[in-house]
Amino acid sequence: MTHLDGPGDDQAHGPFDGPEATALEIADAVENLTDLWSAAAHDATLRLSPHQLRALRALQVTPGLNLTALAECLDIGLPTASRLCDRLEAAGLLDRSFHPRKRREVQLMLTAAGQEVLGEVAGRRARALAVVLRVMEPADRDALRRGLRALLRARRAGPSPSRHPGPG
Repeated sequence: MTHLDGPGDDQAHGPFDGPEATALEIADAVENLTDLWSAAAHDATLRLSPHQLRALRALQVTPGLNLTALAECLDIGLPTASRLCDRLEAAGLLDRSFHPRKRREVQLMLTAAGQEVLGEVAGRRARALAVVLRVMEPADRDALRRGLRALLRARRAGPSPSRHPGPG
């Protein structure tokens, strides 16, 4: 099997070096980087849970979502999404307002403070990742960048994987 961190990591050595083996190695690397990502976010001035950060990010990408759309986006229940928004609103990171054309619908928008927190977290994460990337050879960084771009293109072009893949 090919190992991302071992000698000869650029050569396949057997029948188990296909997409599944590569997926396991990438999953291991992602888990390791997730720790770095979480620690950087946790060191921000305002400590937010991963759910809270995901909610703020979703509203940054799609301002004006209603509660149902946010819950679907985060794959959480409506009561959980409502409590999440209550906490974000109490912290001054989120505003709720009535939709201008749909009187019964409430829109969720980031406040300036919410945007600022997301900017701080993004900056901290980028700096933490840069520390790791500085250790890599320039050619390896370029290869990583090309590989990640290819992975994202393939994800966008291919079928969406199910949320809960079965054995196989």
